Amino acid sequence: MGGNDQQAYDRGTSLFSPDGRIYQVEYAREAVSRGAPSVGVRTADGVVFVAMSRPSSTLMEAESIEKLHKLDDHLGTASAGHVADARQLIDLARRQSQGNRLRYGEPVGVETLTKFVTDHIQENTQRGGTRPYGAALLIGGIDEGEPRLFAADPSGTPNEWKATVIGGGRSDIQGHLESEWTDDLSLTDGIELGIAALAAHENGFEPDDLAVATITEADGYRTVPAEEVAEAFAAAGLVEEEDEGDADDADDAGGNADDDTDTDDTADAGDNADDE
Repeated sequence: MGGNDQQAYDRGTSLFSPDGRIYQVEYAREAVSRGAPSVGVRTADGVVFVAMSRPSSTLMEAESIEKLHKLDDHLGTASAGHVADARQLIDLARRQSQGNRLRYGEPVGVETLTKFVTDHIQENTQRGGTRPYGAALLIGGIDEGEPRLFAADPSGTPNEWKATVIGGGRSDIQGHLESEWTDDLSLTDGIELGIAALAAHENGFEPDDLAVATITEADGYRTVPAEEVAEAFAAAGLVEEEDEGDADDADDAGGNADDDTDTDDTADAGDNADDE
């Protein structure tokens, strides 16, 4: 009977365990932690989103990976976790934002929209026949001239942040944000901080592996072009490290050519496979 009781708590989406836990919500959070990270940074000028959007295969079209989404002219979101679940929440947020404009003739508030979405998320932890959403969102935008940033997790809890991350590597990335964030960050500084924070967890990526968007009062939601992302990548000090690594690889290749042996190359290839 004890085993059956444990399975009931484990499988039930709306049952508390004796120690006050809802296991399905915790499993949904675990699904989010396995996703590629997305960073949100609030700056003095607006909100910045930086997301890892690296293809899992060389045959995958990078443009098909959607991590950042426009919700309204003044609103955007970044996602982590199950893509299909995130898209359902994003569509819900878009409909609510558009409905607010039609009904009241004004843009919806960032906090208002976030709480509408999190209320919907919370319902799926309380009703039978459903499961929690296996996705988390960062919702940011301009509210009466002020930049605001919120996070919504699978439990349906809305929290406002100055800078935060959802997805994998949270401990390393959040630690970097907490040590480097300041009140006077510019929009460019925010992009560089987001990129550097991702590098605190994983340093083997290229500018093309990133998706970056900004939201300001003047320009609204804007997808940052690849050229600007590459400039911020270099300003964050990541290009120099990469160049040094390339130089070492070139030296190794030269040594292998002189020795007429592929032994070192084979070992390097094995190490790279382990890193991936």
